[in-house]
Amino acid sequence: MSRHALSFVCALCLAPVLGHVIYSIPEEMAKGSFIGNIAQDLALDLKRLQSGKARIHTGGSADYVQLDREKGVLLVKERIDREAVCGQTTPCALHFQIALEQPIEILPLTVEITDINDNDPVFEKEERMLEISESAVVGSKFMLEKAVDPDIGLNGLQSYTLKPNDNFMLKLHRQSDGGRKVEMILQKPLDREREELVTLLLTAQDGGEPQRSGTMQIQIKVLDVNDNAPVFTQNVYKASIKENSPSGTLITEVSASDADKGSNGEVSYAIGNSMSSISKLFHISHDGRFLLKGPIDYETAQKYEIDVEAVDRGGLSDSSKVIIEVGDVNDNSPVIKMISSSTSVEEGLPADTVIAVMSVNDPDSEENGRVTCVIDDHLPFKVTSTSSFYSIAADGDLDRERSSEYNISVMCSDEGAASLSSSVTLNLHISDVNDNVPVFERSSYEAHVAENNAAGLSVVTLKARDADWGQNARVSYFLEEEDVHGVAVSSLVSVHPESGVVRALRSFDYEQIQSFRFNVSARDSGSPPLSSAAAVHVLIRDQNDNAPQVLYPVQTGGSGPHAEMVPRSADAGYLVTKVVAVDVDSGQNAWLSYKVQQKSSPDRGALFEVGLHNGEMRTVHQVTDKDAVKQRLTVVVEDNGQPSRSATVVVNVALADGFPQVLRSEFADEDEREADERLTFYLVLALAVVSFLFVVCLLLIISVKVYRWRQSRVPYGSNLPVIPYYPPRYSDTLGTAGTLPHVYNYEACGTARSAKSAGGHNVLLVDATSTGTAHKLRSERNILDELDSPLEVRKSFCFEHTPQHKCTFKV
Repeated sequence: MSRHALSFVCALCLAPVLGHVIYSIPEEMAKGSFIGNIAQDLALDLKRLQSGKARIHTGGSADYVQLDREKGVLLVKERIDREAVCGQTTPCALHFQIALEQPIEILPLTVEITDINDNDPVFEKEERMLEISESAVVGSKFMLEKAVDPDIGLNGLQSYTLKPNDNFMLKLHRQSDGGRKVEMILQKPLDREREELVTLLLTAQDGGEPQRSGTMQIQIKVLDVNDNAPVFTQNVYKASIKENSPSGTLITEVSASDADKGSNGEVSYAIGNSMSSISKLFHISHDGRFLLKGPIDYETAQKYEIDVEAVDRGGLSDSSKVIIEVGDVNDNSPVIKMISSSTSVEEGLPADTVIAVMSVNDPDSEENGRVTCVIDDHLPFKVTSTSSFYSIAADGDLDRERSSEYNISVMCSDEGAASLSSSVTLNLHISDVNDNVPVFERSSYEAHVAENNAAGLSVVTLKARDADWGQNARVSYFLEEEDVHGVAVSSLVSVHPESGVVRALRSFDYEQIQSFRFNVSARDSGSPPLSSAAAVHVLIRDQNDNAPQVLYPVQTGGSGPHAEMVPRSADAGYLVTKVVAVDVDSGQNAWLSYKVQQKSSPDRGALFEVGLHNGEMRTVHQVTDKDAVKQRLTVVVEDNGQPSRSATVVVNVALADGFPQVLRSEFADEDEREADERLTFYLVLALAVVSFLFVVCLLLIISVKVYRWRQSRVPYGSNLPVIPYYPPRYSDTLGTAGTLPHVYNYEACGTARSAKSAGGHNVLLVDATSTGTAHKLRSERNILDELDSPLEVRKSFCFEHTPQHKCTFKV
């Protein structure tokens, strides 16, 4: 742990790409250990990390790191074993991204894992048995098993030692893969008779601090003479095989020859690699056929370098290397992972605005690993590739009214011979923006209203629709203020803000207003609100509410009737006069017709006629002596309305050749008689009304008198005197000078027995302060009997059980 603590210092370096931060940490750090301050190193505000919902995207690998959004720091989430993560690959780095939303940002990060010496060199077998002939010549080579140290660099395998080293020495050969082949070389002949079994200890050591090591014991059995070692035909064998090939597939054949005869010339083959993973994947037969034993995957390893050993019966051996190239097969579909996405965007989004970012990875190689992603051409979106990411962006007008939701399906396919593909679907909702004005069903409305309508009458209903949604589609109606015929339109009509019903505020008169126009606006509730207007034309329909008015002849009230003179020599068709009338209504309500009402002679018929439509009065036949001198005609003027209205005019015609003044006076006397008859009627009516009022007043006065008399007759249960009131016009009965004052003050004293001692008589004690002296008293009965006197009596009583008490009476 002390080494871990010393290695905790993180090296921070900025890559050439702007915003790319690389951290370096040692492996095996404790969970929760600090890696780096992301907010500071990427110049991000903590609020941005929180509002953008910053998160780590690892691309499908294990989550070894975590982000603390509250503090803006990167921490170790799980213990990191460099050997498990990267194996022998160097440098070992974790590549991931920090994804932010609103707006979408992808920030690449790299964490390099440095190696620590936490693994010992290990031999696959702890002991190995070798058989070597005593005749083996000096310089004979024997290949030994290599130790394996997962660490790298100085912490990896560095050296071997062999003890005791009396007969053998070690020789290391560096190989192309960076490893070392270990050979044991005979430097001193063996003597089976002196030592039949030789025990050696092979030690492998790394270069770490502290140094770690592993050992293997070698047992050598010394055999009798075998003086020729096997020899491979090639130092290196190269072969290739496709991944996912079935078990038992022949990869290649190796061959080694031995010049000895008999059993010493028989050669056997073995795989020299000590890694157990190799022995699980490959197998070599006794005749040198190199076979596939287990499944191989190109994505796991693209090449294998395997040491092969040929050994004869005498224990002599030779080694060779088999290099196997693994061919890729398109056996992996693209892997799609959504890094960041928006579930809802506003309509009218600008083009190229990124909606989602995803990573697409195909572990295959070359064309099998090249991926192309597409979106349906009918959708207003596009997918673009940026380095190792794909972004989905707007590529057209997003209109919620056209489509409020999109299911964006992204298809990613590789370019292999048998193409494999994967897809992902993003559900995107389009939120509404107030981009549509309310639209009326019609640009203009026309309404017909009959005059004399009732206030509150529904004139017309306007309807506007808004293609937006929610509050943006809520429409309210408003009357645009303007003047109509000199008055404000708001005094004529009103519009309901929700229903759009236009109502009349007052009764219309066609003779004053025949029509008027105004505008109604429809406004939505968006922010900012949008509005449109429609024109309303109200036409007032005429009603027959006006009677015809006669303009000629003029009907005068005080100057006497007007008479038309017709000479007795007038022939038939003579124009007497023309009745002129007008009707302020319009249309057929103003079409006038004329009719004359007159007495006709039984033998000659009517003398006059009037034109039905022009009002011209003409003689029907020639005037004769039998025709009366004075003719009184009534002309009825009638309109054509429903119902019709009419007016009458009296036309006086005098059939004479002269003296028009006399005729007019005669007509005036007749009119005066009619006026006298009307005056007599009004006088009789007035007399009846006055008589009725007189009777009512008389009955009322009698009723009041009777009521007051009955009130004065109510008994009071006391014998105290009653003081009468005399009006000012009555003088004192004793002849005292002057009149009685209006108010008298009397002071009466009484006891509990005063009523009895009085003997039923009235007693009056007069105070000396009185302004007059009463010389005569009348009894109560006599006073009440005098009903004809306008005397008003007010009685007051005083009852006390005290010996003496004074009461004051006011009359």
